[in-house]
Amino acid sequence: MTVAGIISAIIVGLVIGALGRLVVPGRQSLPIWLTIVVGIVAAIIGTAIAQAVGVAVTDGIDWIELVFQVGLAALGVALIAGVRGRGTV
Repeated sequence: MTVAGIISAIIVGLVIGALGRLVVPGRQSLPIWLTIVVGIVAAIIGTAIAQAVGVAVTDGIDWIELVFQVGLAALGVALIAGVRGRGTV
């Protein structure tokens, strides 16, 4: 993986992780690095699911793929916030 690929993965992870945090109600006390990790993992898994379903490559913006990614990020944020014991209030 090139440096540009790593930087773009971090940026995508940050955006997807932040959107996942916005979807989950309440306040989550997760550090930003953990949000990025959750976002990167959700982006990778969401893309794999979209490819398996056959909706990863469409004309224009891949909305269904984005929904998979943000949904997985929200699930990851909620799970990690719950495990850390300082979940949503």
